[in-house]
Amino acid sequence: MFKVSYFVDTHCHLNSEDYNEDLDEVIERAKSQGLARMLVVAADVPNSRQAVELAEKYASYGIYATVGVHPHEASTIVDGIPEELFLLAQHPRVLAIGESGLDYYYDHSPREIQKQSLLWHIELAEKAKKPLVLHIRDAFDDLFDILKENDKRQYHGVIHCFSGNSYHAKYALELGFYLSFAGPVTYKKNQELRDIVASMPLNRLLCETDAPWLAPKRYRGKRNEPAYVTEVYDMVADVRLIDREELKEALWNNACSLFRWEEL
Repeated sequence: MFKVSYFVDTHCHLNSEDYNEDLDEVIERAKSQGLARMLVVAADVPNSRQAVELAEKYASYGIYATVGVHPHEASTIVDGIPEELFLLAQHPRVLAIGESGLDYYYDHSPREIQKQSLLWHIELAEKAKKPLVLHIRDAFDDLFDILKENDKRQYHGVIHCFSGNSYHAKYALELGFYLSFAGPVTYKKNQELRDIVASMPLNRLLCETDAPWLAPKRYRGKRNEPAYVTEVYDMVADVRLIDREELKEALWNNACSLFRWEEL
């Protein structure tokens, strides 16, 4: 008999304007699907503030926040991490720093500025004693170079919506990261992602939606929302050949270990 029967969405953006008209309904749908925890992830300073406000307002729904600046917005903090982020990082409902990282697919901010922002977020996470949430797209080689130069053997954090190959997965796991998978793992073309899910250690795996983007296959083309994380769980359970209840318990324990939110 499994002890835990709850879903977790470890990465969503309920602070997105896409939910301005029906946020309460979105959260209620998530609750009705059995979600006990949702981590609202920030993309810039105002967005960090909004994430914290949501975590306060919807605390009874198990909503928590991160604070940080997305690599797309790295150009907005060329003078370092703003004091407001340092202060927000101390909030009791802020469980992680990010999402920061490197995005060479869109290159909305110059790469050198993205790299500097990432280093500042690593420093903030160390000072706040909270895990990193990393966004890495087409930039794993530079990520690993930066992490090696930073001269730490182990990191505490997660690479969200993992999109790398098996080598990237292996190296990230060796560095101490969790790997989180979202809607793309359900897409037909992404067999390599499913192979990684099938072979990686279960105790380092997480599931998310990245809502409102990247809806799973069943809802592709529609606005994503936390309730749809069940589709990701189903795919992961299928490729790992395990019962969904077993997966729910494992991912609950993984999320508790990483983010240190309250047990139920």
